[in-house]
Amino acid sequence: MPIFEFKCLSCEEFIELLIMNKNEEIELKCPKCESHELERVLSTTNYNMNGANTGGSPGSSTQTRTCSGGSCTTYNIPGPDSA
Repeated sequence: MPIFEFKCLSCEEFIELLIMNKNEEIELKCPKCESHELERVLSTTNYNMNGANTGGSPGSSTQTRTCSGGSCTTYNIPGPDSA
């Protein structure tokens, strides 16, 4: 299922939305402050954060917080800097 994570730029709340149809019109609004200023957050899954014997990236980390839909985890994965 396509679940997308967004961050409210006004109150910094993280929300998750299940979008079944790419043509479906969805009102993107923060449930906490009702702002429409949201940015999409890149969420990844199935990533090994351990690094031992698996080739995982050293320096990677996770951030877990409470969202309107339960709990959300964002994975910070080191990579090339964009200039």
